[in-house]
Amino acid sequence: MSGVSRRYVLSGLMGGALAGSALSGAGVGPARSAEPTLRERAEAKGLLYGCAIKSSQIRDDQPFMQMVTSECDIVVHEWELKRNPVQQEPGKLNFYLPDMVAAYARRNGKKLRGHTLVWYYDTPRWIVDALKVKADPELLTGYIDGVCGHYRGRIHSWDVVNEGVEPNEGHKDGLRVGSPWFQAFGADYLDIAFRTARAADPDALLFYSDYSVEMASDINEKRRTAVLKVLERLKSRNVPIDALGIQGHLKPFVDRFDERRFARFVEEVQSMGLKMMFTELYVADHHGPEDIARRDAQVASVTRAVLDVALASPVMLGVMTWGLSDRYSWLSSYPEYRWADGQLSRGLPLDAELQKKPMYYAIAQAFDARK
Repeated sequence: MSGVSRRYVLSGLMGGALAGSALSGAGVGPARSAEPTLRERAEAKGLLYGCAIKSSQIRDDQPFMQMVTSECDIVVHEWELKRNPVQQEPGKLNFYLPDMVAAYARRNGKKLRGHTLVWYYDTPRWIVDALKVKADPELLTGYIDGVCGHYRGRIHSWDVVNEGVEPNEGHKDGLRVGSPWFQAFGADYLDIAFRTARAADPDALLFYSDYSVEMASDINEKRRTAVLKVLERLKSRNVPIDALGIQGHLKPFVDRFDERRFARFVEEVQSMGLKMMFTELYVADHHGPEDIARRDAQVASVTRAVLDVALASPVMLGVMTWGLSDRYSWLSSYPEYRWADGQLSRGLPLDAELQKKPMYYAIAQAFDARK
């Protein structure tokens, strides 16, 4: 184990001890604490902290939303602003659910991210079928105009294109050739999407977002290379892109973290004049130790290690976790990540009772350490 890695393991264990003191006497509901929140720690260093939320949580879980309001200064729709729920049939955009999240953000003075305008996965079936008949750019630009126009001036940043690379599909630059948008328009769909978004919502930051660029495996290295090629291509064509969204889907129990490889990637993105942000951070704890204290400490350790590397960059805007509490983690229901005995995944800052875990303190310490 390197000296750097050993330090992170120790910091994770220290976070566990801190969290243990915070948990003493804890019951159901938010803990009462005078210590600074993640929001306050981030703000002190010129950063943002936030999380993904759903309209159902706003409606049904006030204790949880109290924690979101306290801990976060930016929120993002977990699923309700993806295209499938917004446009289930031609010519109709349904903003009822995403507007509930937008209204919460406005009432509580929170910034709002838009996720996501163009994604290969959540494209409604009727659009996929229509693109096969005719590669009509209006199927791409009309939607972006409609959604960005609806939220114009109210969005901090848009994930314009989400997950546009897949090195395993054989494209020379690692692009996701199975995407219906690539099949219809080739790589130009990225240019079209960003230019349309800039015209429709000129003050929002425009992000390209992708995953698996943090860990050490060969597939992560291929994805880092492919993402850099996407960014280089967009910059060389004067496409209006402002930032890279590093999703941060960490899997420390199946892949190790290599701080040098990740630091090199961060430096290369920074050299292009782009900003960065962690946009969907969580830690998949499946395959970790059965002992929860040990597992929590290791989750905290890798969280701190990754954030320390990223936050060393002056262009890093902040950190968003994909949820705030384990009670709502999608990992607990997804076959690849769920525990066979039915226990909840523990890959978010708060546990199911809304108590702070070692991961919470790892994020806090990373904010505090940022120069």
